Amino acid sequence: MSESPRTAHTFELSPAELLEIRGLLTDAFDGDFADEDWDHALGGVHALYYEGGELVAHGSVIQRRVIHARRSLRIGYVEAMAVRADRRRRGLGGLVMDTLERVIDGAYEFGALSASDDGAALYRARGWQLWRGRIEALGPDGVVHLPDEEDSTYVRPAAARPLPEPSAALLFDWREGDLL
Repeated sequence: MSESPRTAHTFELSPAELLEIRGLLTDAFDGDFADEDWDHALGGVHALYYEGGELVAHGSVIQRRVIHARRSLRIGYVEAMAVRADRRRRGLGGLVMDTLERVIDGAYEFGALSASDDGAALYRARGWQLWRGRIEALGPDGVVHLPDEEDSTYVRPAAARPLPEPSAALLFDWREGDLL
């Protein structure tokens, strides 16, 4: 593992590369990676890790808007974080997260993600913190409380910026499929 992941914005990826990423994600999530999940992963910076010319790890960070305490914040939201099943527990997820965290540090107020049970330990070990406040989304009919997301939403301060206080909710922008 001497090389760093390659970074590319979605527009820089060829159709073949996008197909390869989608295949990795479909396999890594055991087929539970919907079209909406794929759409959520696009439009930002991708970190791609290859071994022997094969893509074995991926993650992306996209911009989302979050309202907190009457302020609209631009945050980096981690999406489509996956390592091929036969390459897990070798530090590749950490290498991808190193890259994504540099993007968050340089461009956003803070980072956020929704962690699976399997992924939560990686994020906690890297200093990501479970959000202790309310999680909401601004939907077509107004604010929607997302209590099921309150035990899986993690946040990370960007470089030299404090995290918001959990006394006010994080109100995420609306999107199709899983809201977080």
